[in-house]
Amino acid sequence: MRLRSDFWASAHLRRLDVAGIPAVLRRRGAAEAGAIFVKVDRLDGSADLYGPAPQALFEAEDSGDRRFAALVTGGTPLDVEERLTKEIRFDSDLWIIEIDDRQGRHFLELAE
Repeated sequence: MRLRSDFWASAHLRRLDVAGIPAVLRRRGAAEAGAIFVKVDRLDGSADLYGPAPQALFEAEDSGDRRFAALVTGGTPLDVEERLTKEIRFDSDLWIIEIDDRQGRHFLELAE
Protein backbone atom coordinates (compact mmCIF):
# COMPACT_ATOMS: atom_id res chain seq x y z
CA MET A 1 0.00 0.00 0.00
CA ARG A 2 1.33 3.41 -0.96
CA LEU A 3 1.45 6.26 1.55
CA ARG A 4 -0.97 9.10 0.79
CA SER A 5 0.57 12.09 -1.00
CA ASP A 6 -0.22 14.53 1.80
CA PHE A 7 1.48 12.34 4.43
CA TRP A 8 4.48 11.66 2.19
CA ALA A 9 4.97 15.36 1.36
CA SER A 10 4.69 16.35 5.01
CA ALA A 11 7.19 13.70 6.10
CA HIS A 12 9.62 14.62 3.33
CA LEU A 13 9.50 18.31 4.24
CA ARG A 14 10.15 17.38 7.86
CA ARG A 15 13.13 15.22 6.86
CA LEU A 16 14.61 18.11 4.88
CA ASP A 17 14.00 20.51 7.78
CA VAL A 18 15.78 18.20 10.23
CA ALA A 19 18.78 18.15 7.85
CA GLY A 20 18.78 21.98 7.71
CA ILE A 21 17.79 22.08 4.04
CA PRO A 22 15.33 24.89 3.19
CA ALA A 23 12.22 23.55 1.45
CA VAL A 24 8.61 24.59 1.01
CA LEU A 25 5.41 23.04 -0.20
CA ARG A 26 4.70 25.23 -3.20
CA ARG A 27 1.57 23.50 -4.48
CA ARG A 28 -0.86 21.16 -2.76
CA GLY A 29 -2.48 18.52 -4.94
CA ALA A 30 -4.87 15.66 -4.38
CA ALA A 31 -4.40 14.40 -0.81
CA GLU A 32 -4.73 10.70 -1.55
CA ALA A 33 -2.87 10.14 -4.78
CA GLY A 34 -1.59 13.36 -6.36
CA ALA A 35 1.70 13.07 -8.24
CA ILE A 36 4.62 14.72 -6.45
CA PHE A 37 7.27 16.79 -8.23
CA VAL A 38 10.40 18.11 -6.52
CA LYS A 39 12.30 21.16 -7.78
CA VAL A 40 15.86 21.60 -6.50
CA ASP A 41 17.26 25.10 -6.99
CA ARG A 42 21.04 24.99 -6.58
CA LEU A 43 21.16 28.77 -6.08
CA ASP A 44 23.80 29.16 -8.79
CA GLY A 45 21.50 29.58 -11.78
CA SER A 46 20.88 25.86 -12.22
CA ALA A 47 17.99 23.67 -11.11
CA ASP A 48 16.82 20.07 -11.26
CA LEU A 49 13.34 18.59 -11.41
CA TYR A 50 12.30 15.15 -10.22
CA GLY A 51 8.95 13.52 -10.82
CA PRO A 52 7.28 10.16 -10.36
CA ALA A 53 9.24 7.37 -11.98
CA PRO A 54 7.37 5.23 -14.50
CA GLN A 55 6.61 1.82 -13.01
CA ALA A 56 8.61 0.22 -15.82
CA LEU A 57 11.84 1.74 -14.42
CA PHE A 58 11.78 -0.37 -11.27
CA GLU A 59 10.50 -3.77 -10.43
CA ALA A 60 7.11 -4.12 -8.81
CA GLU A 61 7.40 -4.30 -5.07
CA ASP A 62 5.00 -4.26 -2.16
CA SER A 63 6.85 -1.65 -0.09
CA GLY A 64 4.71 1.22 -1.36
CA ASP A 65 7.75 3.49 -1.56
CA ARG A 66 7.64 6.34 -4.03
CA ARG A 67 10.39 6.36 -6.63
CA PHE A 68 11.46 9.37 -8.62
CA ALA A 69 13.18 10.01 -11.93
CA ALA A 70 15.15 13.07 -13.02
CA LEU A 71 13.10 15.08 -15.52
CA VAL A 72 15.42 18.09 -15.82
CA THR A 73 19.04 18.05 -14.65
CA GLY A 74 21.37 21.02 -14.73
CA GLY A 75 18.77 23.21 -16.40
CA THR A 76 17.88 26.76 -15.52
CA PRO A 77 15.08 27.53 -13.08
CA LEU A 78 13.13 28.74 -16.13
CA ASP A 79 13.54 25.31 -17.79
CA VAL A 80 12.14 23.67 -14.67
CA GLU A 81 9.22 26.12 -14.49
CA GLU A 82 8.34 25.46 -18.14
CA ARG A 83 8.27 21.71 -17.49
CA LEU A 84 6.15 22.20 -14.37
CA THR A 85 3.68 24.32 -16.35
CA LYS A 86 3.29 21.47 -18.85
CA GLU A 87 2.82 18.96 -16.05
CA ILE A 88 0.16 21.13 -14.37
CA ARG A 89 -1.75 21.36 -17.67
CA PHE A 90 -1.68 17.57 -17.87
CA ASP A 91 -2.51 16.94 -14.18
CA SER A 92 -3.86 19.80 -12.08
CA ASP A 93 -3.82 17.67 -8.89
CA LEU A 94 -0.04 17.46 -8.61
CA TRP A 95 2.13 18.52 -5.68
CA ILE A 96 5.28 20.64 -5.90
CA ILE A 97 8.00 20.68 -3.27
CA GLU A 98 10.72 23.26 -3.79
CA ILE A 99 14.16 22.84 -2.25
CA ASP A 100 16.95 25.45 -2.13
CA ASP A 101 20.27 23.66 -1.70
CA ARG A 102 23.66 24.45 -3.24
CA GLN A 103 24.66 20.78 -3.00
CA GLY A 104 21.50 19.58 -4.74
CA ARG A 105 20.42 17.34 -1.85
CA HIS A 106 16.85 16.06 -2.07
CA PHE A 107 16.74 12.67 -0.24
CA LEU A 108 14.53 11.13 -2.94
CA GLU A 109 14.63 7.45 -3.83
CA LEU A 110 15.55 7.42 -7.51
CA ALA A 111 14.54 4.59 -9.83
CA GLU A 112 17.46 2.98 -11.61
